[in-house]
Amino acid sequence: MNTWTICSKEIQSYFRSPIAYGVMAFFALITGYFFWIATVFFVQRGLQSAMMGQSAPMDVNEWVVRNLLGNVSVIQLFLLPMITMRLFAEEKRSGTIELLVTSPLKDIEIIIGKWLAAVILYACMLGIALLNLSMLYMWGKPDWRPMLVGFLGLLLQGSGLLALGTFVSTCTKNQIVAGVAGFGICLLLWVLDWVSSFETSTAAKVAGYLSVLSHFDSFSKGVLDSKDIVYYLSLSVFGLFLTARSMESIRWRA
Repeated sequence: MNTWTICSKEIQSYFRSPIAYGVMAFFALITGYFFWIATVFFVQRGLQSAMMGQSAPMDVNEWVVRNLLGNVSVIQLFLLPMITMRLFAEEKRSGTIELLVTSPLKDIEIIIGKWLAAVILYACMLGIALLNLSMLYMWGKPDWRPMLVGFLGLLLQGSGLLALGTFVSTCTKNQIVAGVAGFGICLLLWVLDWVSSFETSTAAKVAGYLSVLSHFDSFSKGVLDSKDIVYYLSLSVFGLFLTARSMESIRWRA
């Protein structure tokens, strides 16, 4: 009950400030643009194939859906730190963090409540992208199962990155610093996949496994792989664990 109360309070605070509206508006604009580009390209290639006498049908899931999912996984690297940067940094800046840590609330209730609010806001953003893809049913019958698996992958990936961003927010009272540091961590976990593509050493393979990008590939193809699900869940747990340790340190100093 306490967790949901904190979650509700955080969601309300998001929409009392321009943050939620700005992030969602930008997300809607950029995903709509990428969806339009992918759809136009798909139609043009289809017309070219028909003019050349090629009868093999083009897969809308491969050309449009997977393309958009990949773009969203990149866009969120910039937007997710903007969601988490204020969670604890604002509490520290305003001085209410002392009241929070000395209240009867448990640390885990506070952490899960704030993180869950960020996840819900992110899920709303994904709903905007899903609305774009629903327009495909006006002209065809794309397979909805790979689409939902892809969005599940985005939600799991985003939840893990939001957990790390929540931890970063406990380390500073400056929202801008928290946002920049959170983006740095997201970017690092994203580019690790590039390291493994140029090297074959054990360290490169480990780096490739730690990359959030490599674990999303199966989801974008509509394939549920247990190792990818475990990775993203572990990333969320790890981020929340670090947040709990940071909160414990704040409580001792309060």
